[in-house]
Amino acid sequence: MIIENKDRITIVAPGRICLFGDHQDYLGLPVIACAINRKITLAAEVNSEDNFNISLPDIQSQRIISISETFETLQARDYFASALRVVRRYGCFPSKGYNITIKGDIPINSGVSSSSALVVAWIHFLLKAFGCEQPVTSKFIGQLAHEAEVLEHSEPGGKMDQYTSSMGNIVYIETGTPFAIRTIGNSLEGLILADSGVAKKTIGVLSNAKENALKAVDHIQQHFPGFELEKVTVPEIDVFSEYIPEKLQPYFYAAVKNHAITQEALSEFEKNTIDLEKVGQLMTQHHTILKDILKVTVPEIDAMVDAALNAGAHGAKIVGSGGGGSIVVIAPEGKEEIICNAILNANAKAAYQVTVAKGTHSK
Repeated sequence: MIIENKDRITIVAPGRICLFGDHQDYLGLPVIACAINRKITLAAEVNSEDNFNISLPDIQSQRIISISETFETLQARDYFASALRVVRRYGCFPSKGYNITIKGDIPINSGVSSSSALVVAWIHFLLKAFGCEQPVTSKFIGQLAHEAEVLEHSEPGGKMDQYTSSMGNIVYIETGTPFAIRTIGNSLEGLILADSGVAKKTIGVLSNAKENALKAVDHIQQHFPGFELEKVTVPEIDVFSEYIPEKLQPYFYAAVKNHAITQEALSEFEKNTIDLEKVGQLMTQHHTILKDILKVTVPEIDAMVDAALNAGAHGAKIVGSGGGGSIVVIAPEGKEEIICNAILNANAKAAYQVTVAKGTHSK
């Protein structure tokens, strides 16, 4: 019989890269994402107090939370609090205190889900330490993390970040109703992540794009009550655009076109051998729409993408909501260092190879 020691608990949760589907999941459209080997590590040791004493040395922050605190009122983006509210709804009730240290090597505010990885790690810890009323799976952790980070705070994000960090590998996520997620791979050669050093503007950028895209869909549904965005093909864009005000048409075009690109990419991932050059080309097409149609990039990001492509990359795109952040690149074998140097010469803050990682786990 194995007795699990809950006096010391260590949880690891990875960051994530959106390969295809940026600005798609809040519309109920599918995305392709992967967890990466940049992570949040939560180390907890039981104490004699009735408090969670939380230390975040990376951002020089401390937090003390009573295990009995119910947080009837939430402060903006207080994910420690919202997670505690969520887990209690599922029968997870803290009964002893822990000293907790949370560290990470995920770039902060760079579009690779450092905050979601933290929420996933925190919820995973709470469930592991105190249990709950149902079996704890990676998918269940992702569900609770989404509730804590998005629903509790009425934020505009989708489900990609939390589920990718919790489940790991390369996943195809059908974000609509019914929700579905499946693993479509566990490796992708030539991945490079590059940080612009320009802080992304998640809430503002997401809110604006989401609002306008949903308005466009609403205009169409007034004329076609059974209209479903995910069933629209690229040749039908002009037909439906007649029912949308001109200023909203770019958001409809971007949604349909990027959905088509994601489906084409999925067909590549489902092959026995992935054509990395084709996947890279599709990534660049996706970036072009985010840049020229949705206009969520900034000059620093565009310069990095151009530098990668000029140095021989198969493809490159911005990652995340936009307004700054990071890019992901697929490099041909043997050209990774050359491409990283080219991106750095374009004034990137950092550029390095990453690999696909497994989801949240205890050590």
